[in-house]
Amino acid sequence: MASASQGFFSFQTFWASFQGGMRQQVDPSAHTIKSHGAALARNHVRDWLILLLLIGIEVVLFVISPFYRFVGRDMMEDLKYPMKENTVPVWAVPLYAVLLPMAVFLLFYMRRRDVYDLHHSVLGLLFAVLITGVLTDAIKNAVGRPRPDFFWRCFPDGVENYDKWGGVVCHGKESDLKEGHKSFPSGHTSWSFAGLGFLSLYLSGKIKAFDHKGHVAKLCIVFLPLLTACLVGISRVDDYWHHWQDVFAGGLLGLVVATFCYMQFFPAPYSNDGWGSYAYFRAMEESRGNANPDNSPVVQAMEEGVTTNQEPRRNGDTFTPYPFRSPTLEAMEMAQK
Repeated sequence: MASASQGFFSFQTFWASFQGGMRQQVDPSAHTIKSHGAALARNHVRDWLILLLLIGIEVVLFVISPFYRFVGRDMMEDLKYPMKENTVPVWAVPLYAVLLPMAVFLLFYMRRRDVYDLHHSVLGLLFAVLITGVLTDAIKNAVGRPRPDFFWRCFPDGVENYDKWGGVVCHGKESDLKEGHKSFPSGHTSWSFAGLGFLSLYLSGKIKAFDHKGHVAKLCIVFLPLLTACLVGISRVDDYWHHWQDVFAGGLLGLVVATFCYMQFFPAPYSNDGWGSYAYFRAMEESRGNANPDNSPVVQAMEEGVTTNQEPRRNGDTFTPYPFRSPTLEAMEMAQK
């Protein structure tokens, strides 16, 4: 019983260690959906329109036929793996790669009431998965690499047929043949690393995984989404839907796109301000400027004194002024001069 209580206390202590500092840095009622949501959406209306355009492009790329690459008799030796069902169904990919990260974003919003964080995390995630999807399907259609089970897609009855150049003359279902030429890169893997990779970056910033305090448990949280994406990629090889090169390229593509999209809206997770979005810090600067309209030389000197007499802050720490210097005295002296 004592050990259970101790474990629960340890979890509470760990949770407070990376949440406490964040609560001190934000005003929970400052920027909500009700107060700033409409203005924020209007400010990014072009971004949402681009998302709609990406959806349309993705639909077109999915419908059109890929390049039917030449497949010869000798190549068939490596394409005779059995046809299997997907371990991870196609419909499940948006659930864990899009909806699951959005649920995490919503939980952080409920705790912090920061609409900038919620809006930009959702927008960045959607950009990551849709840009990845467009790139993946465009490359799929252009390359036309046959899948490892292409033999049974081409010759479902096992009876082979080749033309005078040694190329296959398939008599399988057209839908199976079309899908059989979309091996490179893996769409499951690229989408998984785009969505879950974005989530991993988001979590690493929110829990301050790189605050130099040595909390390895935080790294476990960061690596969990990436492990899930890796397992999805491995399942694609195990199901004989992809070659290992397809999975490697898809994972790399998704992770790179996720990183670029994340950095558009958030500082690097290892930076001092990695816990918030760029828009949030801009809003804080504007609010401070509106709250202090007095630009007299004395006030400016006081602000400069406060800035010059502060220690550099560490990740998540607040500024700490030196006790042996008085900015107010310096400002009064400058005013007298």
